Amino acid sequence: MKLSEMRAGKHGTVKSLGRDARFLNRITSIGLTEESHFQMVKNDRKMPVLVYVRETLLALNRKDCEKIEVSEVEA
Repeated sequence: MKLSEMRAGKHGTVKSLGRDARFLNRITSIGLTEESHFQMVKNDRKMPVLVYVRETLLALNRKDCEKIEVSEVEA
């Protein structure tokens, strides 16, 4: 599933990131890498997606979240 499809309060693992080099450089520099574990904090329509990863709260725009494939895991 895409990151933008995950519901608030769920935990997940990043499975793959987009293939665009510029996107990869930007997204990995803020701490979101393949196999990193995260918690979805807030996912309201037309608002940035809030994700808690590596003791940091990230706000990601919805367009970027469409490029990130994740899987849901039990907490």
